[in-house]
Amino acid sequence: MRRPFCYSADLNSAWRHGYTALPDMKIIVIIPAAGLGTRMSALSAGTKTKQFFELHGTPILFHTIRKFAEHDRIDEIIVALRKNETAGFMEQLRQEGIEKPLRVVEGGEHRQNSVANALAALEAAPDDIVLVHDAVRPLVDAATINGVIEAAKKYDAAIAAVPAVDTVKQVDRTADGAVVLATVPRERMVMAQTPQGFRFGILKKAFDEATTDGFLGTDEASLIERAGGAVHVVMGSPRNLKITTPGDLELAEFFLAQEDRRKVRVSG
Repeated sequence: MRRPFCYSADLNSAWRHGYTALPDMKIIVIIPAAGLGTRMSALSAGTKTKQFFELHGTPILFHTIRKFAEHDRIDEIIVALRKNETAGFMEQLRQEGIEKPLRVVEGGEHRQNSVANALAALEAAPDDIVLVHDAVRPLVDAATINGVIEAAKKYDAAIAAVPAVDTVKQVDRTADGAVVLATVPRERMVMAQTPQGFRFGILKKAFDEATTDGFLGTDEASLIERAGGAVHVVMGSPRNLKITTPGDLELAEFFLAQEDRRKVRVSG
């Protein structure tokens, strides 16, 4: 079994002795929101990126931000945006009345570049917890956020995920399509979600190594895995969907309407 990847000998020693966090440990969330969202472009003729599509009359990104702004364990939010979208975002932010400390950094061509820019802007101790969450997962719940925070404190690196429910096939791509090579055991598969949570020192080191080597990962956990780290899995939620297609947007509208009805019943 691999031991948890540690940023330094000091952190490794602390982990072995059951140490989890400093009293003043911060929890910061990074929301990379510079993606183009090409699968949603048909709805806007390319004039709007997917994180700014409206859900219940409000851009998806602001639904996502509010989930963390209303969470009492989050100390700061950092949003990575395209430069030409920053002014409009800041104007909307003032209208939304978000009170949690929030900063904007310039996003990059890829998700990894955006998160790297956010990490470079952070004033954080190696032991602080950094969460990274997709801009277009607006239905994440507090239980999932708490689960990832606790697992990151205990194991240094954690992700939310759900079990694979469909049969997974490994294929070989051909000029005529794809040919099945093998059936992957479903019980060993999970579908990764966000947030993904890490000790700041561990994540920053993994990012720095990837940059030096020119490696581009699929998510933050892939960089920790590459560095030899163990990433703990926390149960996510089927409702924590990533909105990437028009059908996803319709489903998110349905789930959000259910949330609204539940809030009305509780308040009534």
